[in-house]
Amino acid sequence: MESLYINLHNKDVPELTFALDQISYSRDNLEFIGNKKLLDNQKMRIEKNEIYYSISNKNSIKFEIIEHNAIKEYHFNINNKETIVNINNFSYNTVMSANVLHIDNFGLTNDNLIYVYESIQENDKELELNSLINKFDSNISSFKIIGNNPKCKSLDSEEYQDINEFGDGLKHYISIIAALYHCEDGQLFIDEIDNGIHYTLLEKLWEIIFTISKEVNCQVFATTHSKEMINAFAKVSQELKDEDISFIELGKNKENKIKANVYDKEMFEYELNQNHEVRGW
Repeated sequence: MESLYINLHNKDVPELTFALDQISYSRDNLEFIGNKKLLDNQKMRIEKNEIYYSISNKNSIKFEIIEHNAIKEYHFNINNKETIVNINNFSYNTVMSANVLHIDNFGLTNDNLIYVYESIQENDKELELNSLINKFDSNISSFKIIGNNPKCKSLDSEEYQDINEFGDGLKHYISIIAALYHCEDGQLFIDEIDNGIHYTLLEKLWEIIFTISKEVNCQVFATTHSKEMINAFAKVSQELKDEDISFIELGKNKENKIKANVYDKEMFEYELNQNHEVRGW
């Protein structure tokens, strides 16, 4: 998922640098949870990627740090166009891609949620979002950004409360909806899409994703280890008669190498009907 996300940041060096930094920051969050220090220094985060390379049918991306005779350089190669910069002359003014977004296991940060919420406002979707939030939790009436903080208001309170007071699932849910509008004509990558979402809401979440992604022309990639999430995905795609789906199962072969099995809609539904175990995608 991370490689796909980075591979699409092919406009220029600042955009690629942003993607490398964001992935490093996400990994640092994981380490921080494990009682390790979170790196706040962007330079240190980027340099954790001593070498990175990915190739797809769209782009070829390579980043490498080379040190020779006490001179350290950043080597960027984007679709065979190479840029070499001395580390002392490099500017860390990164640029976020306009319509490509990655939501990691922990969801969006407050800053990123505020950023993508602008797309909700630009599309005049505040009332629609509040209606969807109420279906997630009938006790919540509305969501707002107040004083640069995401907040929600419950029916039994006169004041807005910090979104973190309502649990990770609600924040993840709102993040996905806002991110879909932000990624118009682009791509959205979601790791562990079911994180914090109650099993009774899985079908509703997929219905939202199918509907909004079609509306804004956003291609969605998601991973999960939940069989319930996969079954919900299959059920909603059948109910909406959506043929434009695919399922990718990752596993290791006898040589211990990761292989991908790609199923179209017909084969995916056949595998589920046969009660075969399908877990990762």
